Amino acid sequence: MVRLTRAQQQARTRAAVVAAARQEFVEYGYTPAKVDRIAERAELTRGAVYSNFPSKRALYLSVLLDLVESAGPVAEPPHPPASAGEALGAFARAWLERLPLVEDTAAGGRLHLRSLVGVVEDDPGRAVLAQLAHLEALLLAVGLEACGPGGAAARRVRLAELALTLLGGSGFLAETAPGFGDPFDRARACAHLAGLDLADTWAPAHLPYVRPAAPCRDPWEPPAGLVDQITGEPIDLGADGVVAVLGARRLGAAEEALRSARPGEQAAVVVVTDDPAETGALVRLRITDLAACLRRVFPPETWRPLRLAVADAAPVAAALGLPAAGDDTEAAVRVHAGALVARAQGRGAAHAAATAAPDPAPRSRKATP
Repeated sequence: MVRLTRAQQQARTRAAVVAAARQEFVEYGYTPAKVDRIAERAELTRGAVYSNFPSKRALYLSVLLDLVESAGPVAEPPHPPASAGEALGAFARAWLERLPLVEDTAAGGRLHLRSLVGVVEDDPGRAVLAQLAHLEALLLAVGLEACGPGGAAARRVRLAELALTLLGGSGFLAETAPGFGDPFDRARACAHLAGLDLADTWAPAHLPYVRPAAPCRDPWEPPAGLVDQITGEPIDLGADGVVAVLGARRLGAAEEALRSARPGEQAAVVVVTDDPAETGALVRLRITDLAACLRRVFPPETWRPLRLAVADAAPVAAALGLPAAGDDTEAAVRVHAGALVARAQGRGAAHAAATAAPDPAPRSRKATP
């Protein structure tokens, strides 16, 4: 008889709970689902379920994340999209595959749709969803801006927001009125959005008033093992550029890191939260889900200017010298030649760090008598 280690046993228990919970949510939906029935399905005690998942919401989000991650590797596109319209059409077709079929049960259809209706309705959770929407639009915009001859097109965040709004409405209709409308019409509509002149510019009103970053000359030991959520590649936080640490309620500031980074330098965004079981699972779910669609449309090199990771807050805070990191964190450092040369905290931190002088003069030392 093979004896399992504690970690192996815990992993097996979590897998059994997730599998049982998925059956429960498919049959009953989120609100009527019962933790007691999930424990019975998994042949575990109620306490064993709660020792692995602190709430029914954390368990539901874990089921959705497992559903997305178990879809398998995504094949890279055979060629980069020739235009923003072509990219939006392809992205929409990939996104719309989540729509449930008419014959699906209401509960099963909502699970396939990754519905969060009735799941995230508290104000803190809604605030996180709003910030995630900003981040999702930025990620899609990075791909759209790379389309066309030579890439580096004008800002297309507003275009991405429109496309995601149309697709989000399609999801809501599929949940409340299954079978309404033609998904292929919606994909074509998304493609046509690229022809709109939205006069999109990036000029946040607060940037001129951001406090400059504090110069420093400190050794840099970045957290190890971080993986880019878009490409799946390891992230080198030692590369020249800006590293922005953003809490789940500060994700809209990711664009400041991207737009403020100097040409040829890296903008890395590390997302942290003080509630990994619920907020962390929600962030990972939405980013992983979106990334699967993006990878079917855009080649990996599209994301070179921006790196995105979701990390444990404690080691990230320790690496940056912060007392703590959580949902409201907004901090950044500038990395140059393997050292930290600037630090910033608060609103506009990424912009302040990215635009700081790359190599400040060493700190002066008093002469020894």
